[in-house]
Amino acid sequence: MSGHRGGGLMVAGTTSDAGKSVVTAGICRWLVRQGVKVAPFKGQNMSLNSFVTREGAEIGRAQAMQAQAARVEPSALMNPVLLKPGSDRSSQVVLMGRPVGELSARGYHGGRQESLFGTVVECLEELRGTYEAVICEGAGSPAEINLRRTDIVNMGIARAARLPVLVVGDIDRGGVFASFFGTTALLAPEDQSLIAGYLVNKFRGDVTLLEPGLEMLHGLTGRHTYGVLPFAHGLGIDEEDGLRVSLRGAVRESVVAPPVGEDVLRVAVCAVPLMSNFTDVDALAAEPGVVVRFVDRAEELVDADLVVVPGTRGTVKALAWLRERGLADALARRAAEGRPVLGICGGFQVLGEHIEDEVESRAGAVDGLGLLPVRVRFARDKTLARPVGTALGESVEGYEIHHGVAEVLGGEAFISDESGHSLDGCRVGSVWGTHWHGSLESDGFRRAFLREVAAASGRRFVPAPDTSFGALREEQLDRLGDLIEEHADTDALLRLIESGAPRGLPFIPPGAP
Repeated sequence: MSGHRGGGLMVAGTTSDAGKSVVTAGICRWLVRQGVKVAPFKGQNMSLNSFVTREGAEIGRAQAMQAQAARVEPSALMNPVLLKPGSDRSSQVVLMGRPVGELSARGYHGGRQESLFGTVVECLEELRGTYEAVICEGAGSPAEINLRRTDIVNMGIARAARLPVLVVGDIDRGGVFASFFGTTALLAPEDQSLIAGYLVNKFRGDVTLLEPGLEMLHGLTGRHTYGVLPFAHGLGIDEEDGLRVSLRGAVRESVVAPPVGEDVLRVAVCAVPLMSNFTDVDALAAEPGVVVRFVDRAEELVDADLVVVPGTRGTVKALAWLRERGLADALARRAAEGRPVLGICGGFQVLGEHIEDEVESRAGAVDGLGLLPVRVRFARDKTLARPVGTALGESVEGYEIHHGVAEVLGGEAFISDESGHSLDGCRVGSVWGTHWHGSLESDGFRRAFLREVAAASGRRFVPAPDTSFGALREEQLDRLGDLIEEHADTDALLRLIESGAPRGLPFIPPGAP
């Protein structure tokens, strides 16, 4: 592909969570290892896990991760439209990295979405003019026939840019052949002409047992299967879905290495409503001997050495939820006993004394948990930044995404500049709070923080001296690239990216209604 400019591929899925994000990242990593200048793209993303680019734009974390897989700097061009749910029926619309308003699902699909189509196409074309290949991720399913007219992320973009489409199916869920066939058969002829073929994801067992089915699928659709990716444990890549009400019982996957000290550390993450950027705790789970779980019951905090109150798109709603479930009282008891609590972004805000919110919830004045001497006022302008500082004697980097402005009235500074002036957050005893997402990815700071937690908890836990979160993330991205290189028809993928969908693909009835 040397010298080639503007090739592309759309990675669609039979369902949400079929594996589009990881396959897109894997293709990006495989291509860049072949010397191809490649970029990721997702026209519209719905996620509460977001990231701030160097230029101060907010995009989905999945696209930031895919940019890392492609070894390029993430930009707003890679995710021009980001929807951040505030409820089951409304979302904040972030356009080119900046919030532009709150819309109901009906209002968005009823007109606003179509008006954004031109912006999305322009961003994709700008990327295709800069990179040799652009790997586009779809959303949900391309066969969502009720939304096809206003589609700006699946077949609408594929047709506008004449992109070949690779449909990914999660065979671990079952029904993958029906899903492949049905997805194709529900598309209009013009859309079907771009469905180049299929990719099976999360297969367990002997692939030769699957081959007869793949041959029958080819006979029924005239389309090839471009690979069968095996089920891979412990990838731990950034997730998109932020609408789950409770993740109780879910455990972030940790490395297999045994703890360095005599004890493990148990971390409980409160699964607050509209939880955002819960990827913050991935760096903790990467430490040998640190066990991270999500909880939604007060009794599950009893044996925790550290409780994390994470970010949320609904600070006041999260505060009410903590009180309703008895978690607020449990947090207050922990603070009184000197047991560690960490609040991040919205979690930091709920630990404060008072919240004034006429922006996010419009609830007005609300009392916080009172564990930190902080008063929060929600501003209409969102803070988006990539700050650096020092904490616990170590350098720390992070990113800020919040409407709440904190006035710290006491306690110790948590994160400071080189001169020792407070930059963000505060600490009182064993209760810490900060607006900075991603700070725990700074290895030295994370180790220092875990040493403080271990001391306050009375645990003989010792952080591993050589854990590098950045290196672990690179290893995971290389594993994704290996999956594509070893289990996909890479020669055929290159032809798709360079030349588009094969000509003469048959129409599968009935087509779109």
